[in-house]
Amino acid sequence: MAGIEDALRRFIEENFLYGESGDALGAHTSLLESGVIDSTGVLELIAHLEAAYGIRVLDDELIPENLDSIRSLASFVERKQGRRVAER
Repeated sequence: MAGIEDALRRFIEENFLYGESGDALGAHTSLLESGVIDSTGVLELIAHLEAAYGIRVLDDELIPENLDSIRSLASFVERKQGRRVAER
């Protein structure tokens, strides 16, 4: 999961923190509550997840438990990729 977390942190730094270091952004820090992303940012983040990881984010999966921190995002991607592999 560390590889996915690192990649997601880089994406967030480049697209939402405008290249500033996200060192203060912990793995469990709420991206919404900390003001890193807003509702429009969530849409951009979802588009990135779908393109970068080959997953489809369904409407009922748009919940904070899946998308509100770097750790929850990485876990969500891994679960989605695992399901995709299992379905083959």
